Amino acid sequence: MREIRTFFKYVIPSIFSFALSGVYAIVDGFFVGNSIGDIGISAINVAYPISAVLQALGTGIGMGGAVYYAISKAEKKETQARKFTAGAMWLLLITSVMLTIITFFLATPLLRLLGAEGELLSLGKEYIAIIALGAALQIIGTGMIPFIRNHGDSFYAMMSMVAGFITNIILDRLFVWIFHQGVAGAAIATIIGQGVTFLTALIYMLRYKQFTLNIPVSNIASISKKLLK
Repeated sequence: MREIRTFFKYVIPSIFSFALSGVYAIVDGFFVGNSIGDIGISAINVAYPISAVLQALGTGIGMGGAVYYAISKAEKKETQARKFTAGAMWLLLITSVMLTIITFFLATPLLRLLGAEGELLSLGKEYIAIIALGAALQIIGTGMIPFIRNHGDSFYAMMSMVAGFITNIILDRLFVWIFHQGVAGAAIATIIGQGVTFLTALIYMLRYKQFTLNIPVSNIASISKKLLK
């Protein structure tokens, strides 16, 4: 019975967190669609795969690092655990910089590849340009969540996601419906919401001394290879 309670203690918040992380674009689409019509929601939808890739990479790197962190902790290898944490943080930072540059400067060809043309392309580019500038908040924020969960605070990890999601809803209504900022307002609301998740996760990592960038240069390649795998 104790094992079952422990299982659901981690699984339910994790499922809820993943569900929330995947509906930012749905919320943006709802507000934009009810503000500027079909072309607005179509722009959000055509741009969604790009945003989803940013989130997926952050989650994947964070999850890879958190798994190795948990295994090392269980084996009482504290130094090794911190190396995996540091390696993941560096990889998240590097990935954030690379994807910010790629997404911002290649927004037009990427959207064309996804089928956007004309006004749809223009609105999609407006949305993605802002999302790209806040890519680090999304990638690093979602990347830290698995570490918090594997440190034993699955509820806090879930509430970090909830805080960002609620912020996004409130600001979507404010920027899109009240200030009439359109897709740009929706994108700004999204990155601020992701910024809230980033800040709450970072506060936890710093408070419990889980955040570190201290890793020997000679270990970076091997650690990164394991995390990416």
